[in-house]
Amino acid sequence: MIYYVNASVSRDGNGSKQMPFRHIDDAAKVAMPGDEVLVAPGVYREYVNPRNAGTEDRRIVYRSEQPLGAVITGAEPLSGWTKYDGDVWTARVDNGVFGAYNPYTTMVCGDWYFAPTVRHTGAVFLNDKMMYETVSLEECEKGEADPCAWNAEESTWKWYTEQADGQTVLYANFHGLNPNEEKVEITVRRNCFMPDKNGVGYITVSGFDINKAATTWAPPAAYQDGMIGPHWSKGWIIEDCEIWGSKCCGISLGKYRDPENDMYFYTKHVKSPTQMERDAVCRGQYHGWLKENVGSHIIRRCHIHHCEQTGIVGRMGGVFSTIEDCHIHHVCNSQQLGGAETAGIKLHAAIDVTVRRNHIHNCIMGVWFDWQAQGARITQNLMHDNFRPDGVEPARGAMFSNDVFIEVGHGPTLIDNNILLSKASVIMPSEGVACVHNLMLGAFGLINSGVDSVVNGQREPRYTPYHIRHRTEVAGFMTILHGDDRVYNNIFVQHYPVTDPAKTPANNDYEVVGTAPFDIFPTYDEWISHFMMDREPNMGALAPYHFGHLPVWVEGNAYFNGATVCKHEKRNLIDEKDKVCVELAEEEGKVVLRTNVYDFLKDFRDGIITSDILGCAFEPEQRFENPDGSEIIFDRDYFGNHRGLDALPGPFATGEAERAVWRENR
Repeated sequence: MIYYVNASVSRDGNGSKQMPFRHIDDAAKVAMPGDEVLVAPGVYREYVNPRNAGTEDRRIVYRSEQPLGAVITGAEPLSGWTKYDGDVWTARVDNGVFGAYNPYTTMVCGDWYFAPTVRHTGAVFLNDKMMYETVSLEECEKGEADPCAWNAEESTWKWYTEQADGQTVLYANFHGLNPNEEKVEITVRRNCFMPDKNGVGYITVSGFDINKAATTWAPPAAYQDGMIGPHWSKGWIIEDCEIWGSKCCGISLGKYRDPENDMYFYTKHVKSPTQMERDAVCRGQYHGWLKENVGSHIIRRCHIHHCEQTGIVGRMGGVFSTIEDCHIHHVCNSQQLGGAETAGIKLHAAIDVTVRRNHIHNCIMGVWFDWQAQGARITQNLMHDNFRPDGVEPARGAMFSNDVFIEVGHGPTLIDNNILLSKASVIMPSEGVACVHNLMLGAFGLINSGVDSVVNGQREPRYTPYHIRHRTEVAGFMTILHGDDRVYNNIFVQHYPVTDPAKTPANNDYEVVGTAPFDIFPTYDEWISHFMMDREPNMGALAPYHFGHLPVWVEGNAYFNGATVCKHEKRNLIDEKDKVCVELAEEEGKVVLRTNVYDFLKDFRDGIITSDILGCAFEPEQRFENPDGSEIIFDRDYFGNHRGLDALPGPFATGEAERAVWRENR
C-alpha cells in the first residue's frame, strides 16, 4: 500500500492520493511491512517516529517524491526579534513549546567529553548556517572571531541564551542584518527521523533533506542519538539523503538504551570510563547484540556535512554495515565541542563494516574505528584536508587529526586502495592492521603507543575484546601487544614538511612519512623462534614473548621525497633524487588528482596480494577476508579496474598523470 504525505494540503487527510496526510509521522503510525510512504516536496517540521518494523523481504519505504524535495527539520523559524544593543537582537520563546526536552537548558556533556560544559544542545541558524554560542552576553556583543574555529569569519556570528520567567531568552549578533528580514531558525527537536524504541528494523529512508536538530553528545557507553538513525535494529537503508546541521551527530547507528549503563562515568564517577566500555560490550549481549538482530545497515550516496560531533556515529549497532559513495565533510569545524568521539565517521565495534568509495574531507578526523574493528575494511576512499587549517589553534578538548584512526583493536582491519592525502594518514595504536595499495602523503602515528596508562605508579593495560569470527559474541579480552601489521604495495610520498624533528612515531602528529616506524617489531621468523616449537613449552620462560611485540610484514612499497623505509623490507622502490608532486583540483563537479609519481615508478611491480598472503590477525585468529569468509584478491584498484598478473604499488592499476577521482552524484 502507498501512503501519501503532502505538507501543502489545506487539512489533514487519510493518507490516500486524494487526501494525503500532512505529516510524515501520521504515516509512520500506520505503515506496515511492504508499504511505501511517498512524501511530496515541502518542509516538514516534525519528529518522525517509525512505530512498525518492516521485514527483510517486505521493507517499509519512506521516499521523497522529488530528490531532496522533502525536508525534515528539527528547527522552527523564529521571528519577532527586537533590537537589544548595536548589532545584537533578542527574542523570547515560551518554554512550553519544547515539551519535555528544552535544548536551551540541556547541555552538551557526558562521558569522553573533554571541552568545558558550556554549550547547549540547541542552536540558532542564520540563512542555514549554524551560529556560534557564547558563554556571556558580553562575548556575544563583541562578535570576535574564535581562534580555534576552522572558519574564522563564520565564528563571528554569535548567539547567547538565558532563562527568565519560564521563557528561553535568545540574543544574537547579526552584524547589521535585520533578523526579521532573514531566515532565522532555532532547533527545538532532538531528532528528525528515529524510532524511540529498539527493534524497528528494515526501514528505507530515501531522498530526504534532513537537517537542524538539537542532538545530544553521543559517547560509546551511552544511548546515542542522531538526526536520523535505526536505534538498535537491523537492516535499515539510508540513501540519497542530505544530512546536515546537527549540533552533535548526523546519523546514529548506535547503542541500545540502558539506564544502568547510560553515562555511567559522568553521573556516578566511581568506575573508569574504559571499564564502562567493557561493561557496555558485555551488556550488549543481554540487549540482543547478535548478527541476527542488530546491524547490517546500508548508508549510500548521502551528502553528510556541517555536523559538530560526527557525520556518522555508532557503538555496536553498526556491525555488518556498509557506508558507501557518500560525501562527508566539514565535521567538528566550529571546535565548540570537544572530546573523544569526533570524526566524519566514528564507530566502535565496526565488526565486518565496509567503508568504501566515499569522499571525506575537512573533518577533524576522517574515519575513526575505536575498539573491535574486527573484519572492518576501509577501501577505495578519497580523504584529504582532515586537519586544522594553518594558524588555527587547537581548542580545549579537541582531538588530533588524521585520515584514518584505528584504536585499540585486534584486527583484522584492512585499509586498501585509498587516496590518503592529509598530514597524518593512519594512526594505529592497535594490532592486526593491513595497509595495501594506498597512496599516502601523511605519516603513521601512535606506533607502539596510545594504549595503556600509568596510574598510581603502575601500568594499567587497556584490555579490549575480540570476537567469534564474523559474529558479535565475545571470544576474549586482551591488551594491545602492538605489531601484527602488514604494509604491502603502497606509495609513500613525503609531501608535507617536517616541522618538528623531535617528534617520534609514538606521537599522534608524527610528520615523517614511511615505514621506518615498524623497525621496532620483529619479523615472523624472529618472533616464532622464541616459542619452543620443537619441544614441550615452558610457560614461565615463554611469558616475556606472550606479552612481547608481534611480527610485521612489509614488502613491495615505493618511497619518494625522503619517505623512510622499514629495515625488514626486501622488495621496494626507493627514489632519493626525483621530486614527486601530488595535488587535487576541483573542476566542474569532479575532483581531479594530478601527480608525476608514475614517471618515476617506471617498471617497478610487485605481486598480487591475497588473503593467504596477509594471513590471520593474531588474537582473533581470523583471516583478512570478506565478511562471508571468502578470500580477497587485491586485483581491483580504486576504480574497480583489473590489475592483471602483477601490480603497480598504490591505488591505481595504471599510471596516468591526471584522473578524476570523485564525481558528485556518481
